[in-house]
Amino acid sequence: MPQVNQHSYKKIQLPFKINKSVLALGSQSNNTVCFARGRYAYLSRVHPDLSLLRDFADFEKAVRYFLKKRPEIIACDLHPEYQSTKYAQKLSAIRYPLSAIQHHHAHIASCMLDNGLSNQKVIGVAFDGTGFGPGGTLWGAEFLLCDYRNFSRRAHLREIPLLGGQQAIRQPWRVAAAWLAQSGARFPGGIDLKKWRVLKAMYAAGINSPFASSMGRLFDAAASLILAKYTTASAAELPKQLERLACRYQRQARGYKFKIIKAKDGYIIDPAQMWRQITADLKSMERKEKIAYCFHLSVAEMAKKVCCVLRKESGIKKVVLSGGVFQNSLLLNLCLDLLYKQGFLPFMHRELPCNDAAVSVGQAAIAGYGS
Repeated sequence: MPQVNQHSYKKIQLPFKINKSVLALGSQSNNTVCFARGRYAYLSRVHPDLSLLRDFADFEKAVRYFLKKRPEIIACDLHPEYQSTKYAQKLSAIRYPLSAIQHHHAHIASCMLDNGLSNQKVIGVAFDGTGFGPGGTLWGAEFLLCDYRNFSRRAHLREIPLLGGQQAIRQPWRVAAAWLAQSGARFPGGIDLKKWRVLKAMYAAGINSPFASSMGRLFDAAASLILAKYTTASAAELPKQLERLACRYQRQARGYKFKIIKAKDGYIIDPAQMWRQITADLKSMERKEKIAYCFHLSVAEMAKKVCCVLRKESGIKKVVLSGGVFQNSLLLNLCLDLLYKQGFLPFMHRELPCNDAAVSVGQAAIAGYGS
């Protein structure tokens, strides 16, 4: 493996000064390590998966290199099972103060920093697979009012059980079936109803069925249904196929219907009507390119409508888009177009990636701001 040196790192200018140096250890997948002090941050190369020995060894080398810079704060993700978090906890036990940062807050902070935004309130739209929220809940389709210092969760996608936990990622038909059952929609022929009954019993017994408000899993479910593919080799495989299919549709279309429900502590997006319309279109043999496009448009309209509601309440016009789901260029461009038309000032990533490879930068900005 190559020797670690400072030339392996990306130098990033910060829009504010960090007085206490921070070493941020990032996420589990697409991991990076970030060291920030003064007006600059230094970002390591990507370590794709910390569960793999080679990637974890490279991660350790990067951490050891930056420890020589004598950080005063160690920052990490809230998720207790991330290897990066466990490593941070070990360092904290030795000598370093620990700052645990919420995953989606870090996403938004990384995009704010990427656009040179100072500490100002923004509407943050964070769409990804899953990340820990306070109290151990699983988030992934989040609307935050935030700056570098604080955040509040103001809206999210309706939660759905991930039946079988990680198995729901490898077998996205499970998430599709859960959405259909919750929405009262028709089950297509490809879903094995016998297996579904077993999963329902598992859910009823409270076995390995964590709830998540995940946009990544929403895309998995839609791709599984529309493409009629029920297993996948990787988390992004089917959504990428769905995006390519949607890009083939070149005509005008309307998005599917959904509801925004006022809840006690914010708003919940309920896509039940969307699922009923998708299954009806599949039954009537509508062109799959159109169904795929209308799904993408519906998600973009969810983002627009929630942002309109939050702007009315807060007066905030700046919208920051981050999270791995925004690697989908069609979705990103639809969101930007709709937000511009509504008079928002949207920001997307420029130099930093929108996926977890920039989470460490967000962690460093949040932990270091005001230090």
